[in-house]
Formats: sequence, structure tokens, C-alpha cells
Amino acid sequence: MIKRIEISDLRVGMYIHDLNCDWMSHPFLRNRFLLEDESDIRRIADAGIYEIYIDTSRGLDLVHAPTVQEVECQLDSEIRAFATEAPPAAARREAGEEIGRARQVHHEASRIMHSVMNDVRLGRQVQVAQVEPVVERMTGSLLANPGALLSLCRIKDKDDYTFLHSVSVGALMVSFCNARQMGAERIFHAGLGGMLHDIGKMRIDDAILNKPGRLTEQEFAVMKCHVVESRRILEATPGITAMAIEVAAQHHERHDGSGYPLGLKGDQISELGQMAAIVDVYDALTSDRCYHQGMAPTDALRKLYEWSRHHFNPALVQAFMRATGIYPVGTLVRLESGRLGVVVEQNEKSLIAPKVKVFFSLRSNSHIPPEVVDLSRPLGFGGGDSIVRHEAPEKWKVDPLRFL
Repeated sequence: MIKRIEISDLRVGMYIHDLNCDWMSHPFLRNRFLLEDESDIRRIADAGIYEIYIDTSRGLDLVHAPTVQEVECQLDSEIRAFATEAPPAAARREAGEEIGRARQVHHEASRIMHSVMNDVRLGRQVQVAQVEPVVERMTGSLLANPGALLSLCRIKDKDDYTFLHSVSVGALMVSFCNARQMGAERIFHAGLGGMLHDIGKMRIDDAILNKPGRLTEQEFAVMKCHVVESRRILEATPGITAMAIEVAAQHHERHDGSGYPLGLKGDQISELGQMAAIVDVYDALTSDRCYHQGMAPTDALRKLYEWSRHHFNPALVQAFMRATGIYPVGTLVRLESGRLGVVVEQNEKSLIAPKVKVFFSLRSNSHIPPEVVDLSRPLGFGGGDSIVRHEAPEKWKVDPLRFL
């Protein structure tokens, strides 16, 4: 049985099932292991981890600890409680209408970031003029329909992760800032900072940066230096604003002071820095890597919400969830009616009742004519259904983007 316990209850002989943090927040070679030494408990605490999940079938139990199912049920209940508060504004275009332009923007952004990062690796200066037009086009697409571009950003080639992650963080920062109704100048520089937030990784040895497995403690320490390198590179780059530098310099700081490189805490971290931390972890969690499979967006959002008790600004995490939707556009979902569908648009009334394009009946085990169902409407008015859970597209051999 998998249970969540507080670090104060951790004992030698327990089996760690999940360290309950993103992979760049702990120095362990494995995420699952039998706890055999008191020193490992101290290392876990020193990593800023407050709660972990144990497997009681492989180690000691803690009777009063809640199960993972109980934890997720409680988290989902809390998320649903604020899911109808200030939902996102209606998109100007449907995702299907915007997806073509979004593909072009995503392709161009990926190409530019590949070029910019290669220049830095070769010792050249960042050419801001290359990146700025991409941020502007990205902003235009996201204003028309954020779901189209963001759904494309979730698709990453493992070999090009560093470049594509930068594109995704830039897009997510623009979308997040826009949802919070920030000014155009602030949105632009937040997006620019997001695109360049990991530029310092080009100063990290390839053997560490592209290692097909978890890093050793020494390699982990080297990798963490990329934040300082990003700040140095951008501070030496003409045309970069303090807002953009904040995004790069603070995206690994944490609300409780457990982050790096400076261990800033609470409001010592700028607003954009706090937002970048959320965005960076969300994209990392939802991305496939050589050493772990990405989470579904809905599961990643639940994790962010769980960690917001310590590592992130809770109000900003909730704002981010409202900006993306509990079930982001492009999510494959199972409905109570026994149909499969793809989320095509967030709903102005409720984040848990988006518009879904249904295409498959589980009851008849056959495809059905695609139909958009507005889950916020009652039965007889195009609705009367609800999401049971999200589904893995790989399981059903479905490309959700086909239905946008």
C-alpha cells in the first residue's frame, strides 16, 4: 500500500516509493529505495522535502498515514472547490482554427532556440533580435487561443528536450501572464525570459546535460550552476530587461527558501520568478525524459497544488491552474456516458466542465461521429455528461491533436 507521511515520521526500514518532488530538487540517484541509513533521512530533509510516499508492502508501515488514494481524493476535492472561481476568458478562436498558425509558431520558435543555444555553446553572444519576433508571434497565437500552442508544446523529442523545454516555458509564461491580465510589455519580457531561462545549460558539459539517467550528487551540483550561468549570460546581453533576467535567475527558487541558487524565500522572489518556478516544474513533469515518463497534465497540476503548501505560492498555483484548465486542451478524457473525447476548449463557467469532442464509445467499442459536447450544459441542451478521469493516449493509440 502506498501512503504519504511527513518527514518527521520517516524511519530506517521504510521503503521510499516517491520522494514527492520534481527530479531537479533532490540529489538521490534513485527515486525509490529502501531507507537503510539515518544520514539519508537528513539528506531528504536538507533537500527541502516535507512529505514523501512510502510502500508499506516493501518496508515499515505507519498506521495512521493516509493512502495515496485518500490524498488524491482530498486534493481533488480542494481543487474542485476553486475550479469555478474566475475561469479563463473565452478564446477568440477555436483551437482547430488556430492550430495551423500555432504549428508554424512552434516550429519557428524551436528552430530559433536551437540556433541561439548553439551560438552560446560556441561562445557567441545571445542575439535578442532573433528571439523577440518569435515571442511576439507566440503571444498573438496564445491570445487567439492558448490551448492550440500549449497542446503542441507538450510534444517533445527527448533528444531536443532542452530547446523544446525553453519554447514551452516561454509560451506558458506568456499564457500565465496574460491570464493574470498583466500589461503587454510585462507579458513580452516574461515570455522572452522564459525562452532564455535555461540558456546557462549551454555552459554545462554535454556528458552531464545529456546524461541518459539520473545525475550523481556531484553532477547534480554542477547542473544547478546553470541558473547562475543563465543570469551572467543575460546580464551581458544588450537589450535584455531586468524582468527577463528575473525569470532566468529565479526559476529554481522556492517559496519556502529551499530552492537555489540564493535560497530566496517568499516575497524575496519576484512575482515573475515565482511564476517561472511553477511553469518550469509543470513542463518538466509533463515531459518524457530518458529516465522518467512524463505525467498527464492533470496529474502534474495536482502535484503542483500539493507542493504549493511549501514550495510554491499557493495563490499563483491556483491562478496557473485556472489559466491552463484542470483538463488542458488536448487532454484525452473518459466521460461518465462511456465515451472518449478530447478537450477542445476551456469553459467560461467551470474548469471541470470543458468542451469535449467525443469520438469513441466504450460501450460499443467503436468509433462514433465526432461531436463537441459542452459539459457545462444540462442534459438535453448538448451536455448532461461529466469527466470521470483522463486517459493515456498511448493506451488507446490516439493522437489527441487530430481532434482539435
